[in-house]
Amino acid sequence: MAEQHEFDKDYWDRHWHQAHRDGPGAMGSSPAHPYLTQETSGLVPGAALDAGCGAGAEAIWLASHGWQVTAVDIASDALARAAERAADSGVSDRVRWVEADLTVWEPGARFDLVTTHYAHPAMPQLAFYDRIAAWVAPGGTLLIVGHLHAPGAHGHGQHPPAEASVTLADITAGLASTRWEITTAEEHRRAVTGPGGHEAALHDVVVRATRRP
Repeated sequence: MAEQHEFDKDYWDRHWHQAHRDGPGAMGSSPAHPYLTQETSGLVPGAALDAGCGAGAEAIWLASHGWQVTAVDIASDALARAAERAADSGVSDRVRWVEADLTVWEPGARFDLVTTHYAHPAMPQLAFYDRIAAWVAPGGTLLIVGHLHAPGAHGHGQHPPAEASVTLADITAGLASTRWEITTAEEHRRAVTGPGGHEAALHDVVVRATRRP
C-alpha cells in the first residue's frame, strides 16, 4: 500500500529539519520558480500573498520587484532560512513572514496577488486552492503552480503523492467564469538540478486567473 502523507506541521517540520541537515543547497538557495517571473512580470506591484512560501525564493523575488509580501508557511525552520535570505537580499522591509497553518489561518485582508508553488497542506489540494482564491481582491491575480496528476509525472525526482497532485481540468473547473477570467492554463515539463547535482524531471500544472471586479 502506498504511503499516505498527512502534510501536517510535524511532516513539514521533519522535512525542513532534514533539509537543514543536508546543507544550504537543500535548505533553499534556488531562484524563484520560472512560472512566477513569467506570469507576474507584467503586473503592477501591490500586496502579495505567498501561500506555503517554504524557504522564501518566490517571496523574495516578488519583494525585489516592488511587491509588499505576506509569506506564510507552517515550518519554522523554513521561515528562519527565508528571513536570512531576505536580509541578504536587502528586502526584509518588504516581506512579512508568518508561521501559520493555512488550513485555519485567516489573513484579514485581500491581496492583489495570491500565489502558491507546490504547497501541500493538511487538507484536500483542490479545497486548498479554493481557500486561497477567496483571498484575491477584485481585479487581482491568482497564480497556482502544482504537481500535475498524470501517468509518468514526476516531482522532485519521484512520483508526487497522489493527494498532492491535481489535474489542469480540476483546477480550472473550480474557477467559475462568472468570477474569474483564466489567462493561463498550461502543463509543462522541465528539468531541475537538486542538491548534489542530481537532475529531476518535473511535470507541472500552471494556472493564472484574474478575479473579475
